[in-house]
Amino acid sequence: MSRIGKKLIAIPKGVEIKIDQSFVSVKGPKGEMKETIHPRVTIILENNEVKITVKDPELKSDKALWGLYGSIIKNMIIGVTVGFEKKLEINGVGYKAAIAGDKINLSLGFSHPVEFSLPKGIAAGIDKNVISVSGIDKQLVGEVAAELRALKPPEPYKGKGIKYIDEIIVKKAGKAAKAAGAGSGA
Repeated sequence: MSRIGKKLIAIPKGVEIKIDQSFVSVKGPKGEMKETIHPRVTIILENNEVKITVKDPELKSDKALWGLYGSIIKNMIIGVTVGFEKKLEINGVGYKAAIAGDKINLSLGFSHPVEFSLPKGIAAGIDKNVISVSGIDKQLVGEVAAELRALKPPEPYKGKGIKYIDEIIVKKAGKAAKAAGAGSGA
């Protein structure tokens, strides 16, 4: 049995869940989300809780779907009540970001400024060298943060680039540091 899938999901106050034949929609104070349901998964509402079952609990692919839909519905509920946020840090001399409408203008040491368009449902904020990406869809927030990081990933010698705020960059010693250590043995 799937440990995540067999747990009942409590529905907090202010959240409304509707289940159609092939869709589940979750509506809360921050917005509304909709997700298609796999044909082998059944979602039942009872006593202000969501129960998820599958056609064959012993089949490996059904166990995976069971846990997947448990996590998806939990994330939908968290998204419409609290929301999700990822923070990225920009490091480097002259590296900066500014918001212009639904776009982020970035100066990342290239010969041209980079313009990043935010998808619908995603909000961004900038505080000095920290970019905050927030929204109700956990997958979309993570994807946008990853795309921003991919514009200029942190390099291992000086740590310049865009990194997650909690990411640790292990710095390498450069050629000069290696040469100084090797040259003293002669």
